[in-house]
Amino acid sequence: MSTTTVHTPDPYDDHDHRHGHHDGRESNTGMPDATIVPMPRREHGPESQPTVVDGEFTEVRDATDPAADPVTDDSDTNGDADGVREPLPVDLPERSVPRSLDVRVRDAANGQRRSVIAPWLRSRTEFTQTAKWAADHTTHVTAYHTVRLPLYASKLALRAPWGACKAIGYTGAWMLDIEGSPLRQDAVRRGDGELYLKLARERSERVRGRIGVVVFATIATIAGVLVLWGFGPVWAQWLAVAAVLGGLGWLGTPSDKRVAGRAVVTTKAQKLTSDVVVRALASLGIAQINQAVAKGGTGITFPAPIVRDGPGWLATVDLPYGVVVTDIMERRDKLASGLRRPLGCVWPEPESEEHAGRLRLWVGDQDMSQAKPAPWTLAKAGKADIFAPVPFGADQRGRAVSFLLMFANLLIGAMPRQGKTFALRIVLLAAALDPSVQLRIFELKGTGDLSGPGEKCAHHYGTGADDATLEACLESLREVKRELDTRAKTIRELPREVCPENKVTPELARRKGLGLHPVVFAIDECQELFSHPKLGQEAADLCVPIIKRGPALGIMLVLATQRPDAKSLPPAVADNMALRFCLRVMGQVANDMVLGTSAYKNGIRATMFGHKDKGIGLLVGNADDPQITRSAYVDGPDADKIADRARAMRAAAGTLTGYAAGEETLTSVNDGPNLLADLCEVLPAGQDKVWSETVVDRLADLRPEIYGPWAEQDGKTKSTQLAAALKPYGITTSQTWGSGPDGKSGNRRGIARADVLDAYRATQRATDTAAEVNGE
Repeated sequence: MSTTTVHTPDPYDDHDHRHGHHDGRESNTGMPDATIVPMPRREHGPESQPTVVDGEFTEVRDATDPAADPVTDDSDTNGDADGVREPLPVDLPERSVPRSLDVRVRDAANGQRRSVIAPWLRSRTEFTQTAKWAADHTTHVTAYHTVRLPLYASKLALRAPWGACKAIGYTGAWMLDIEGSPLRQDAVRRGDGELYLKLARERSERVRGRIGVVVFATIATIAGVLVLWGFGPVWAQWLAVAAVLGGLGWLGTPSDKRVAGRAVVTTKAQKLTSDVVVRALASLGIAQINQAVAKGGTGITFPAPIVRDGPGWLATVDLPYGVVVTDIMERRDKLASGLRRPLGCVWPEPESEEHAGRLRLWVGDQDMSQAKPAPWTLAKAGKADIFAPVPFGADQRGRAVSFLLMFANLLIGAMPRQGKTFALRIVLLAAALDPSVQLRIFELKGTGDLSGPGEKCAHHYGTGADDATLEACLESLREVKRELDTRAKTIRELPREVCPENKVTPELARRKGLGLHPVVFAIDECQELFSHPKLGQEAADLCVPIIKRGPALGIMLVLATQRPDAKSLPPAVADNMALRFCLRVMGQVANDMVLGTSAYKNGIRATMFGHKDKGIGLLVGNADDPQITRSAYVDGPDADKIADRARAMRAAAGTLTGYAAGEETLTSVNDGPNLLADLCEVLPAGQDKVWSETVVDRLADLRPEIYGPWAEQDGKTKSTQLAAALKPYGITTSQTWGSGPDGKSGNRRGIARADVLDAYRATQRATDTAAEVNGE
């Protein structure tokens, strides 16, 4: 058995202690110079394995190992009668594991490096926002104080006499050395004559020198005033008077009163600190957090400093063991209460690159719903590229959010009136601004919200929930489904050097003869199609292969719905959507239908948004983590202007086709001649102008299977529905005097019978001409 000699120094023997003599001899003091301590031998071969003895880890060797030392002596076991060795420590000290320089370098390289340049300086958007805020703030403060300069001057003038008295008093006290008076009085009280005489001599010398300084300064000041008054320009005289009055007024201002008022009075957000974060987390009622806080907060750590991040603060928190970020996210309202911030300012998120207990907490200065939306970058000018990320909106920190629509499908879901159609409009306007993209748009709500890109740029366009529009949408889907095989064959037959990746490229899309141009097929309120008793199943069967095979072939499907359930959005359709944008929904089922199975369980919850959070949702599939995104806002008139610009681009590129070019590619879209004929039937002679809502009711009575859904809407929506259906034929609505079924009269939107008759006759002439040309 191996032994180790441990030297025990002799405090009485300086020589031995200094020189380390420990040869085993007795010292002259009778104390031993060294002791022999038996140490257990440790082997680190592969046969040495740890085991548990009495709840502790120990090392036990294989009995067949010839290198193992059998336990034959009780003294070798350190008093253990059973022959079991002393427990060995499981966690070895750091010094027992030698770390070479290259290991330490690799460890440092694997650590998280902080940015050399601040993120707001590297982001053009954040830098622009910061510079704009600074300029606006400076301009406002300057204007505020400039307007109030006369008030500030009058305050200083009124306080100048008291300031003059204080200036004389301070000067006199300094000249007479009043500050040394307590020392001289103390010397008198103690009867220290020598000290008093010394202080008195010091005072006399000091006073003589200070009197000279005061006299000289007084004479110089009087001389300067006389020279300025006699020879100086008027502006300099007034400037000197203002400076003297201003200085005396500032000196005479009480410490608890300000001369200038505050230009900006804000309820400034509390600075986010570790104490504030820990206090807020402790208010959530989570047992592990409460235990950690009770022990002094040692279970809550901050792996990085709390920093400013855009218009807010960013804190990275390691939660106590057993607490996951989803526990915090589902208590977001309580967290906001603990931080004393509005709910729209508090955004907890997981950090996917780390463990499940790493929380990324961003606390904004302003409620996201109340902040001014960032303008859409393509609203005034610019051209989009479908093969590059298209601008969509901004996140809660004000950073621009874009996503690549090419080679992906998009699903948008929300409750009614939460901004779903506005988000869809942004996507379609971006696609319209790329002349190579073919648009097929079917707005099944019937209000004409997508009429800008639909009427002016789309190859196929339909609006309304009637059977004719639904059949037209289905026919367009059939056409796209057939095109899948055609495109696949075209790509398959192309040379490898032309199409190396076997998918549509920008170069192939620009070659018109190949027919590989990108196609964006959008269906708003798609639940109207999927829940149709006759057409719904076929629509789902068509959409599934388009979703699965279409993106690689340049065909993207965009669906939007306000009722995400299994009937209105088939699971086979929803499960294959790569991009998802979910605004406010009410429950877990709707949340998972849009964002994916188990999204709610994993903390991806659009249920956290409130009624005021219009346009704000979770964007999933664009990045590793879900992005809280506010879609850009473009209203109807601006959308029409953008659509006009897109139409001009398409006309110049020669890609204006189908509906936008006046070509009838789908015979069932809105069924124009039938609609005009039906209008002629419900507008009898003698009724020159009729309210639009009255016309819709009459159409529903005439053909309930077609116009029945129109009549189920409110009066304003009825008018909008009819106006959108008549717009392709040049018929516009105008203010019309009339009366309703209740006998009340007034001005409402209506149509003129003469306009309908003229449009109907023009349609008939066009039909007859086409028949003659075709030889029918």
